[in-house]
Amino acid sequence: MKTFPTDFLWGGATAANQVEGAYLEDGKGLSTSDVQPHGVFGEVVERVPGDSGIKDVAIDFYHRYPEDIALFAEMGFNCLRVSIAWTRIYPNGDDAEPNEAGLAFYDKLFDEMAKHNITPLVTLSHYEMPWALVKNYGGWGSREVIGFFERYARTVFSRYKNKVKLWLTFNEINMSLHAPMTGVGLPAGSSKGEVYQAIHHQLVASALAVKACHELVPEGKIGNMLLGGLMYPLSCKPEDVFETLQENRSWQFFGDVQARTRAICSAISVTTASRSPSPTPIVKR
Repeated sequence: MKTFPTDFLWGGATAANQVEGAYLEDGKGLSTSDVQPHGVFGEVVERVPGDSGIKDVAIDFYHRYPEDIALFAEMGFNCLRVSIAWTRIYPNGDDAEPNEAGLAFYDKLFDEMAKHNITPLVTLSHYEMPWALVKNYGGWGSREVIGFFERYARTVFSRYKNKVKLWLTFNEINMSLHAPMTGVGLPAGSSKGEVYQAIHHQLVASALAVKACHELVPEGKIGNMLLGGLMYPLSCKPEDVFETLQENRSWQFFGDVQARTRAICSAISVTTASRSPSPTPIVKR
Protein backbone atom coordinates (compact mmCIF):
# COMPACT_ATOMS: atom_id res chain seq x y z
CA MET A 1 0.00 0.00 0.00
CA LYS A 2 1.30 3.44 -0.89
CA THR A 3 1.69 6.03 1.84
CA PHE A 4 1.98 9.80 1.88
CA PRO A 5 5.46 11.37 2.13
CA THR A 6 6.44 12.17 5.71
CA ASP A 7 6.09 15.91 5.10
CA PHE A 8 2.66 15.64 3.44
CA LEU A 9 -0.02 17.73 5.16
CA TRP A 10 -3.32 15.88 5.53
CA GLY A 11 -6.25 17.48 7.27
CA GLY A 12 -9.20 19.83 7.03
CA ALA A 13 -10.14 23.49 7.13
CA THR A 14 -12.31 25.76 9.24
CA ALA A 15 -12.84 29.49 9.70
CA ALA A 16 -13.35 31.40 12.93
CA ASN A 17 -16.69 32.89 11.89
CA GLN A 18 -17.97 29.50 10.72
CA VAL A 19 -17.14 27.36 13.76
CA GLU A 20 -16.22 29.36 16.86
CA GLY A 21 -19.52 30.88 17.94
CA ALA A 22 -19.12 32.99 21.12
CA TYR A 23 -19.52 35.98 18.85
CA LEU A 24 -19.47 38.58 21.64
CA GLU A 25 -17.61 36.74 24.41
CA ASP A 26 -14.39 37.78 26.13
CA GLY A 27 -14.26 41.21 24.55
CA LYS A 28 -14.80 40.20 20.92
CA GLY A 29 -16.25 42.91 18.69
CA LEU A 30 -18.75 42.60 15.85
CA SER A 31 -17.38 41.55 12.48
CA THR A 32 -18.85 41.90 9.01
CA SER A 33 -19.75 38.22 9.23
CA ASP A 34 -21.76 38.87 12.39
CA VAL A 35 -23.95 41.42 10.60
CA GLN A 36 -24.58 39.08 7.65
CA PRO A 37 -26.63 36.38 9.40
CA HIS A 38 -27.85 34.96 6.08
CA GLY A 39 -24.44 34.28 4.57
CA VAL A 40 -21.88 35.97 2.37
CA PHE A 41 -24.44 37.18 -0.17
CA GLY A 42 -27.01 38.18 2.46
CA GLU A 43 -27.97 41.71 3.35
CA VAL A 44 -26.29 43.55 6.20
CA VAL A 45 -28.38 43.99 9.34
CA GLU A 46 -27.55 45.99 12.45
CA ARG A 47 -27.49 43.65 15.42
CA VAL A 48 -29.84 44.42 18.29
CA PRO A 49 -29.95 42.79 21.75
CA GLY A 50 -31.90 39.55 21.69
CA ASP A 51 -31.61 38.71 17.99
CA SER A 52 -29.57 35.73 16.90
CA GLY A 53 -27.85 34.26 13.88
CA ILE A 54 -26.76 30.72 13.07
CA LYS A 55 -23.06 31.60 13.44
CA ASP A 56 -23.52 33.15 16.89
CA VAL A 57 -23.07 29.65 18.34
CA ALA A 58 -22.08 27.62 15.25
CA ILE A 59 -20.50 24.36 16.51
CA ASP A 60 -19.33 26.14 19.68
CA PHE A 61 -15.69 25.51 18.79
CA TYR A 62 -14.70 28.36 21.12
CA HIS A 63 -15.72 26.25 24.12
CA ARG A 64 -15.41 22.71 22.73
CA TYR A 65 -12.19 22.87 20.71
CA PRO A 66 -10.34 20.28 22.87
CA GLU A 67 -12.80 17.51 21.99
CA ASP A 68 -13.01 18.64 18.36
CA ILE A 69 -9.22 18.61 18.03
CA ALA A 70 -9.13 15.13 19.57
CA LEU A 71 -11.63 13.96 16.95
CA PHE A 72 -9.51 15.47 14.17
CA ALA A 73 -6.50 13.59 15.50
CA GLU A 74 -8.55 10.39 15.61
CA MET A 75 -9.29 10.94 11.90
CA GLY A 76 -5.57 11.01 11.18
CA PHE A 77 -5.19 14.75 10.60
CA ASN A 78 -1.66 16.11 10.87
CA CYS A 79 -2.71 19.60 9.74
CA LEU A 80 -5.69 21.85 10.38
CA ARG A 81 -6.41 25.16 8.73
CA VAL A 82 -8.01 27.68 11.08
CA SER A 83 -8.43 31.43 11.05
CA ILE A 84 -7.98 34.06 13.71
CA ALA A 85 -10.96 36.35 14.27
CA TRP A 86 -9.53 39.84 13.81
CA THR A 87 -12.24 41.12 16.18
CA ARG A 88 -11.03 38.89 19.01
CA ILE A 89 -7.64 40.59 18.83
CA TYR A 90 -8.72 44.14 17.97
CA PRO A 91 -12.49 44.31 18.62
CA ASN A 92 -12.95 47.55 16.71
CA GLY A 93 -9.92 47.29 14.45
CA ASP A 94 -8.46 50.61 15.59
CA ASP A 95 -8.17 49.85 19.33
CA ALA A 96 -5.10 51.21 21.10
CA GLU A 97 -4.18 47.80 22.55
CA PRO A 98 -4.99 44.18 21.61
CA ASN A 99 -7.51 42.16 23.58
CA GLU A 100 -5.55 39.78 25.80
CA ALA A 101 -8.47 37.38 26.22
CA GLY A 102 -8.60 36.87 22.47
CA LEU A 103 -4.85 36.33 22.21
CA ALA A 104 -4.99 33.83 25.08
CA PHE A 105 -7.72 31.79 23.36
CA TYR A 106 -5.57 31.16 20.30
CA ASP A 107 -2.60 30.32 22.53
CA LYS A 108 -4.70 27.55 24.05
CA LEU A 109 -5.98 26.43 20.65
CA PHE A 110 -2.50 26.11 19.14
CA ASP A 111 -1.22 24.35 22.27
CA GLU A 112 -4.05 21.82 22.00
CA MET A 113 -3.20 21.19 18.35
CA ALA A 114 0.47 20.69 19.23
CA LYS A 115 -0.55 18.13 21.87
CA HIS A 116 -2.07 16.04 19.07
CA ASN A 117 0.78 16.69 16.60
CA ILE A 118 -1.47 18.74 14.33
CA THR A 119 0.24 21.52 12.39
CA PRO A 120 -1.75 24.77 12.28
CA LEU A 121 -2.20 26.63 8.98
CA VAL A 122 -3.58 30.01 9.99
CA THR A 123 -5.52 32.57 7.95
CA LEU A 124 -5.41 36.17 9.14
CA SER A 125 -8.71 37.23 7.58
CA HIS A 126 -11.34 34.72 6.44
CA TYR A 127 -14.42 36.50 5.09
CA GLU A 128 -14.56 39.02 7.91
CA MET A 129 -13.20 42.30 9.24
CA PRO A 130 -14.19 44.51 12.19
CA TRP A 131 -17.62 46.00 11.57
CA ALA A 132 -16.44 49.22 13.24
CA LEU A 133 -13.87 49.69 10.47
CA VAL A 134 -16.68 49.51 7.93
CA LYS A 135 -18.90 51.98 9.76
CA ASN A 136 -16.19 54.44 10.73
CA TYR A 137 -13.75 54.20 7.82
CA GLY A 138 -15.60 52.64 4.89
CA GLY A 139 -13.95 49.21 5.07
CA TRP A 140 -11.12 48.47 2.66
CA GLY A 141 -12.23 51.49 0.66
CA SER A 142 -10.11 53.48 3.12
CA ARG A 143 -6.33 53.39 2.87
CA GLU A 144 -6.16 53.80 6.66
CA VAL A 145 -7.35 50.22 7.06
CA ILE A 146 -4.04 49.00 5.59
CA GLY A 147 -2.24 50.20 8.71
CA PHE A 148 -4.78 48.61 11.04
CA PHE A 149 -4.39 45.26 9.29
CA GLU A 150 -0.59 45.43 9.34
CA ARG A 151 -0.64 46.14 13.09
CA TYR A 152 -2.99 43.20 13.64
CA ALA A 153 -0.75 40.93 11.55
CA ARG A 154 2.37 41.99 13.42
CA THR A 155 0.61 41.41 16.74
CA VAL A 156 -0.30 37.80 15.97
CA PHE A 157 3.02 37.01 14.23
CA SER A 158 4.88 38.20 17.34
CA ARG A 159 2.58 36.33 19.71
CA TYR A 160 2.48 32.98 17.91
CA LYS A 161 5.83 32.90 16.10
CA ASN A 162 6.91 29.84 18.07
CA LYS A 163 3.62 28.00 17.53
CA VAL A 164 2.61 28.79 13.95
CA LYS A 165 4.88 28.61 10.89
CA LEU A 166 2.29 28.42 8.09
CA TRP A 167 0.19 31.49 7.33
CA LEU A 168 -2.30 32.87 4.81
CA THR A 169 -3.12 36.57 4.60
CA PHE A 170 -6.65 36.53 3.12
CA ASN A 171 -9.05 33.75 2.29
CA GLU A 172 -10.22 33.80 -1.33
CA ILE A 173 -9.25 37.43 -1.80
CA ASN A 174 -10.91 37.52 -5.23
CA MET A 175 -14.32 36.91 -3.61
CA SER A 176 -14.57 40.70 -3.41
CA LEU A 177 -15.64 40.78 -7.06
CA HIS A 178 -18.89 38.98 -6.26
CA ALA A 179 -19.52 39.69 -2.57
CA PRO A 180 -18.05 43.14 -1.78
CA MET A 181 -19.19 43.26 1.85
CA THR A 182 -17.71 39.83 2.57
CA GLY A 183 -14.48 40.62 0.75
CA VAL A 184 -13.70 44.29 1.33
CA GLY A 185 -16.47 45.67 3.54
CA LEU A 186 -18.28 47.58 0.79
CA PRO A 187 -22.07 47.60 0.39
CA ALA A 188 -23.79 45.77 -2.43
CA GLY A 189 -24.15 48.05 -5.41
CA SER A 190 -20.68 49.56 -5.05
CA SER A 191 -19.18 50.53 -8.39
CA LYS A 192 -16.44 48.47 -10.02
CA GLY A 193 -14.10 51.37 -9.45
CA GLU A 194 -14.82 51.42 -5.71
CA VAL A 195 -14.40 47.66 -5.46
CA TYR A 196 -11.07 47.63 -7.31
CA GLN A 197 -9.77 50.54 -5.22
CA ALA A 198 -10.61 48.56 -2.07
CA ILE A 199 -8.98 45.46 -3.57
CA HIS A 200 -5.85 47.51 -4.25
CA HIS A 201 -5.69 48.49 -0.57
CA GLN A 202 -6.18 44.85 0.43
CA LEU A 203 -3.37 43.69 -1.85
CA VAL A 204 -1.03 46.31 -0.36
CA ALA A 205 -2.00 45.10 3.13
CA SER A 206 -1.32 41.52 2.06
CA ALA A 207 2.15 42.50 0.85
CA LEU A 208 2.89 44.29 4.12
CA ALA A 209 1.76 41.23 6.08
CA VAL A 210 4.05 38.99 4.01
CA LYS A 211 6.94 41.35 4.68
CA ALA A 212 6.16 41.37 8.41
CA CYS A 213 5.95 37.57 8.53
CA HIS A 214 9.38 37.15 6.95
CA GLU A 215 10.73 39.67 9.45
CA LEU A 216 9.11 38.26 12.60
CA VAL A 217 8.86 34.56 11.69
CA PRO A 218 12.00 33.99 9.56
CA GLU A 219 11.38 30.27 9.20
CA GLY A 220 7.70 30.77 8.43
CA LYS A 221 5.88 30.37 5.12
CA ILE A 222 3.09 32.69 4.03
CA GLY A 223 0.83 32.95 1.02
CA ASN A 224 -2.72 33.72 0.00
CA MET A 225 -5.88 31.85 -0.88
CA LEU A 226 -7.70 32.30 -4.18
CA LEU A 227 -11.23 31.27 -5.05
CA GLY A 228 -11.24 29.06 -8.11
CA GLY A 229 -13.76 30.12 -10.69
CA LEU A 230 -13.87 29.15 -14.37
CA MET A 231 -16.39 30.62 -16.79
CA TYR A 232 -17.40 29.02 -20.09
CA PRO A 233 -18.79 30.89 -23.11
CA LEU A 234 -22.48 30.53 -23.86
CA SER A 235 -21.64 29.96 -27.51
CA CYS A 236 -18.69 30.04 -29.89
CA LYS A 237 -19.57 33.56 -30.97
CA PRO A 238 -16.53 35.87 -30.64
CA GLU A 239 -18.37 38.25 -28.31
CA ASP A 240 -19.25 35.40 -25.91
CA VAL A 241 -15.72 34.01 -26.01
CA PHE A 242 -14.23 37.45 -25.41
CA GLU A 243 -16.57 38.20 -22.51
CA THR A 244 -15.64 34.87 -20.92
CA LEU A 245 -11.95 35.63 -21.36
CA GLN A 246 -12.39 38.97 -19.61
CA GLU A 247 -14.36 37.39 -16.77
CA ASN A 248 -11.74 34.69 -16.20
CA ARG A 249 -8.98 37.29 -16.23
CA SER A 250 -10.79 39.25 -13.54
CA TRP A 251 -10.47 36.20 -11.26
CA GLN A 252 -6.92 35.33 -12.20
CA PHE A 253 -5.19 38.68 -11.93
CA PHE A 254 -5.16 38.42 -8.12
CA GLY A 255 -2.68 35.55 -8.22
CA ASP A 256 -0.69 37.23 -10.98
CA VAL A 257 -0.27 40.40 -8.94
CA GLN A 258 0.77 38.59 -5.77
CA ALA A 259 2.91 35.81 -7.19
CA ARG A 260 4.63 37.73 -9.97
CA THR A 261 4.35 41.25 -8.51
CA ARG A 262 3.08 42.81 -11.70
CA ALA A 263 1.76 46.34 -11.46
CA ILE A 264 -1.79 46.35 -10.21
CA CYS A 265 -2.78 49.17 -12.56
CA SER A 266 -1.70 47.11 -15.58
CA ALA A 267 -3.60 44.06 -14.39
CA ILE A 268 -6.76 46.02 -13.78
CA SER A 269 -6.55 47.82 -17.12
CA VAL A 270 -6.35 44.46 -18.89
CA THR A 271 -9.30 42.97 -17.05
CA THR A 272 -11.64 45.92 -16.73
CA ALA A 273 -10.63 48.40 -19.44
CA SER A 274 -12.34 51.69 -18.58
CA ARG A 275 -14.60 50.31 -15.86
CA SER A 276 -12.41 51.38 -12.96
CA PRO A 277 -10.17 54.34 -12.13
CA SER A 278 -6.46 53.99 -11.54
CA PRO A 279 -5.81 53.00 -7.92
CA THR A 280 -3.83 55.25 -5.65
CA PRO A 281 -0.08 54.59 -5.94
CA ILE A 282 1.10 51.30 -4.46
CA VAL A 283 3.77 51.36 -1.80
CA LYS A 284 6.99 50.19 -3.43
CA ARG A 285 8.79 47.26 -1.85
